[in-house]
Amino acid sequence: MGHRHYNGLKTAALFGVLWAVLLGIGWFVGGARYLWVFTLLGLGMTAYSYWNSDKIAIRAMRARPVSEIEQPAMYRIVRELSTAARQPVPRLYVSPTMAPNAFATGRNPQNAAVCCTEGILAILDERELRGVLGHELMHVYHRDILTSSVAAAVAGVVTSLAQLAFFLGGGDRREGGNPLAGLLMVVLAPLAATLVQLAISRTREYDADEDGARLTGDPLALASALRKLEAGTRARPLPQDRDLVDVSHLMIANPFRGAGMARLFATHPPMADRVARLEAMAGGPATPR
Repeated sequence: MGHRHYNGLKTAALFGVLWAVLLGIGWFVGGARYLWVFTLLGLGMTAYSYWNSDKIAIRAMRARPVSEIEQPAMYRIVRELSTAARQPVPRLYVSPTMAPNAFATGRNPQNAAVCCTEGILAILDERELRGVLGHELMHVYHRDILTSSVAAAVAGVVTSLAQLAFFLGGGDRREGGNPLAGLLMVVLAPLAATLVQLAISRTREYDADEDGARLTGDPLALASALRKLEAGTRARPLPQDRDLVDVSHLMIANPFRGAGMARLFATHPPMADRVARLEAMAGGPATPR
């Protein structure tokens, strides 16, 4: 319960920072007029992406619905876990890519979809797959799609306001305005908003790991799956197309190659940290498979 408790507080604190950045740059641009306009636009974008999140992600991954005859293990596992959680059984999809990954999406448990790639189904055994599907179902139960949609929308509003500040001159036109401070605000505010948005995404991954492991009762299965996914995504990364980048935060593993500064802008926490937390839940590391 400890990690989950602190992750919830951390998410709330990060949202506080994100809104503080938004209010600060809104004031910098010129007052409440612009802030309200862009906030309303942000809320509109949030509502659209939240309501259509399942369609957007499924389309980006070119996934197709599968029957129980085609994927009996997926159906059996998801049905068992959904029953244990007293939640509806989501729609199941498979994406025709050998890049190993999985994601869940949908605005609520009644409108959820879970997707596995052909690659992840090829490299995981049934126990590991159960761990991954438990993780993905927890994203749905936690309403993480709403959380990520709001964070992305607010970060987008901050970026738009910063661009407006650049074109309108922002605080530089005020008496005593500092041009250097104005430039720093325009550059740093969107950067700060993006980093906070990514931090929120990483925090939700830790929660889904922990609560998914509690649902399955097998933290080491998910730890073993994450190790395989780390190697698999490194060997078979997805192309960084715009549509795939937009849905990458939904996936259980970062689907792109990243090193150095790229890790700062990753949507997922380091695999080593996630595995260590899961092993601590189980009381020790998994036996090598």
